[in-house]
Amino acid sequence: MIGEGTGVLFNSLAYAVFLPAVFILYWVLPHKARWPLLLAASYYFYMSWNAAYVVLIAATTLVSYGCALLLEKTDNVRKKKRYVGTALFLSLGILFVFKYYNFTASLLEGIHEAIRIPRLDVLLPVGISFYTFQTLSYVIDVYRGRTRAERNLGVYATFVSFFPQLVAGPIERSSNLLPQITSEKRFDYASATYGIRLILWGLYKKMVIADNLAVFVDRVFENVQHYQGYSFVLAAFFFSIQIYCDFSGYSDIARGSAKLLGIDLMENFRSPYFSSSIREFWSRWHISLSTWFRDYVYIPLGGNRKGRFRTILNNLITFLVSGLWHGANVTYLVWGGIHGAGQVVENLTGLDRKGRKKSRLRRIIGIPVVFVFVTLAWVFFRAKSFPDAVYVLTHLFTDLEILHPGAYFYNGMNMIFLNWELFFQNLALYILPLAVYDGCSLKTDVPAWIGQRGPLVRYGYIVLLVAVILVYGYVGQSTFVYFQF
Repeated sequence: MIGEGTGVLFNSLAYAVFLPAVFILYWVLPHKARWPLLLAASYYFYMSWNAAYVVLIAATTLVSYGCALLLEKTDNVRKKKRYVGTALFLSLGILFVFKYYNFTASLLEGIHEAIRIPRLDVLLPVGISFYTFQTLSYVIDVYRGRTRAERNLGVYATFVSFFPQLVAGPIERSSNLLPQITSEKRFDYASATYGIRLILWGLYKKMVIADNLAVFVDRVFENVQHYQGYSFVLAAFFFSIQIYCDFSGYSDIARGSAKLLGIDLMENFRSPYFSSSIREFWSRWHISLSTWFRDYVYIPLGGNRKGRFRTILNNLITFLVSGLWHGANVTYLVWGGIHGAGQVVENLTGLDRKGRKKSRLRRIIGIPVVFVFVTLAWVFFRAKSFPDAVYVLTHLFTDLEILHPGAYFYNGMNMIFLNWELFFQNLALYILPLAVYDGCSLKTDVPAWIGQRGPLVRYGYIVLLVAVILVYGYVGQSTFVYFQF
């Protein structure tokens, strides 16, 4: 459970007031006053969720800031390792207490009935996994000599708490974001309108696609014993689309919001469901996290430099840790293990190879195969428990052998109150526009392309998205899926 309060959600009226206010003040104020404004706005943004937990982000900021400065003041290898170890221990310690303590206690009690460990009655601070990893990468990069320690505590605090990407990423590297916070900027109309187009597309994905599909997904996964057959197929398919639109929609709004302030955040999604291998999928999905684990877990473990067995082991360890990062539950470990095993199989069979050898036919076949693999793995991610996930996967085709295929489809849709008209409306309103947009994004920066067209296309895009959001957008505030991580 995440922290108390609704917070200033991207899809709320509060954010519709907050962002323009910050935007206007940012460009009206002189250069030297801009980062203090961003810091104040970011801390206000975070405190709107749970004011008490601002202590945690402040403590994580101070620990990483101080350790980085100490790292640069010594050439003693032992002291450097001690400072890095301190940052890792304290930052990960805070994360462990709030996210993993109760889970670990349950696992230990499961070993022997005589073990009894008291539980902590705490809420999960929103965004704690994201800003913890962002500060850790900063300290490690300073230790490796890849970046200089930031002397100004206020500037560094702004880097850690920058409100567009604070609670759900992308997990930025200091080499990209820190210089942009202090660099002098001039307002650029093209950049600002690009940001607006990104924000609207993100809101469309979140409010129109993700939130409407969530109604069907939640109905099934909250009570799996009441459903069977095609209802599970639909729920799994809808969740695959929901989580992508929910999370990538957040990233689009985050990037668009930062763009309004003249700041470029890294691209976090790149049409992942057009991937023809699991390896390619992870180069396109949650890019900031997958590259984080590559640079700070997989490569330090030895990467692919120590033989095939170690490569397989390092891959599995990395994905298991990635699964655990998402949540303190066995289901997330299984989900991570499935993706790790998928990459191992691809590596052993050569299915993940890049280059000209990958034929068009192989890609045409690979894309739907990978989508089905990812969708089935998502069942463990979404299910409330491991038994629930197994129940769903083992009842996907219940009654198909005794029912006419038409009855199988009809019964499944009827169970979740979905008729054929609504089903095809969902395809036309949700799946088709998303597929076209992502397909075009493989070769073109769509928001930039629209910005280069005439007024009819530029303004038509904005008017159309606003109209669709107002008419079909989910009514009421709903949090983003990744806020719980």
